[in-house]
Amino acid sequence: MSTLTAERLRADVAAALDCPPAEVDAEADLQDLGLDSLRVMGLVEKWRGAGASDLEFADLAEDPRLVAWNARLVRS
Repeated sequence: MSTLTAERLRADVAAALDCPPAEVDAEADLQDLGLDSLRVMGLVEKWRGAGASDLEFADLAEDPRLVAWNARLVRS
């Protein structure tokens, strides 16, 4: 079972980008904000450990916006 929340995703992405969570625009292309493939792989591993066991790099690379990642990973 995944323990991922929208807040955790935003905080993890912000940490990967070394910025405050409030600066991560959910609609922005995270690659444009500096999130490279190595950081995305780190997020994949972190989020697999939090219960998103079927998550693959391609799932995140397909649409590199936080809003898309929330739709894919956060269960309401």
